[in-house]
Amino acid sequence: MTADIPTALEIPSLDEIRATRQRIDPYIVRTPVWRWQSETVTAAVGADSEIWLKLELFQKTGTFKSRGAVNNLLQLSAAGREQGVTAVSAGNHAIAVAYAAQIFGSNAKVVMPASAPHFRVEKARSYGAEVALVDDVYQAFAEVERIQQEEGRAFIHPFESRPIIAGQATVGLELCEDAPPLELLIVPIGGGGLAAGIAAAVKQVQPSCAIFGVEPEGADTMRRSFASGRPQSIEQVRTIATSLGAPAAQPYSYSLCRHFLDDVVLISDEEIKRCMRLLFHEMKLACEPACAATTAALLGPLRQKAVGKRVGLILCGSNIGVETFTELMS
Repeated sequence: MTADIPTALEIPSLDEIRATRQRIDPYIVRTPVWRWQSETVTAAVGADSEIWLKLELFQKTGTFKSRGAVNNLLQLSAAGREQGVTAVSAGNHAIAVAYAAQIFGSNAKVVMPASAPHFRVEKARSYGAEVALVDDVYQAFAEVERIQQEEGRAFIHPFESRPIIAGQATVGLELCEDAPPLELLIVPIGGGGLAAGIAAAVKQVQPSCAIFGVEPEGADTMRRSFASGRPQSIEQVRTIATSLGAPAAQPYSYSLCRHFLDDVVLISDEEIKRCMRLLFHEMKLACEPACAATTAALLGPLRQKAVGKRVGLILCGSNIGVETFTELMS
């Protein structure tokens, strides 16, 4: 396993994460941390458990993605920003890159699969991005490479870069500062940038906190990577949680996840939908499917581990249209 663990220099330090948080502060919001107290929670994990929610769905652009995108744009030179940026995404990263480009006077050309929700495509355009639609996520990566080479735009990877991961790590830093010390933390995994960043921050502040990643059964790249000991890919993404649908794990984010996460668990789309309903009925939170993944893990595969513990859940995003939300809830 030694070959998979990053060196100390590759792990974002607490000083780096704190500096990142200060740097991006004018452009993001410090999202609330709130204790979830309900009969549902008590029935599931007992009265002695505490469930703390990091409500990142209230972040600018609707997800945590704006943290990493802003941090990445801040590290480009003035000439780099003038040249423009490009990105590939099923939606949330594209929106965040468009937002970051707009506020720093740059311009974004983002590539999205044609299956991306119309709501997200239009939201990216609302921040001034030029959107190119292609058949699937695999073609999207090929197209963004062409744009990068032919137009000289800076490519902002959705999860596989230190600026992105350091930006997402600020979620974990805020959680450690705003919640009581946690014994268990559950984070969603798409490509792994959020999980890598949060885990790097939390494990350095609270080393005894157990951290579990959660993936949909139809997009289990990180689970497969953990099992094989190296980054893996999947042939097709099959989940309603498209924000967690990375087709392949990548070396840097994988190595951080492998180093800091205790394990990765899987949930079904039906479990996700049930928890979307639960979060709406109990707190009136209109979540996208990825946002409900940590709740599904809490009430599913990690239920016994949470009994009697102080548990943190990352609620990662709210980018879902009314029609799609209604369809999934019906």
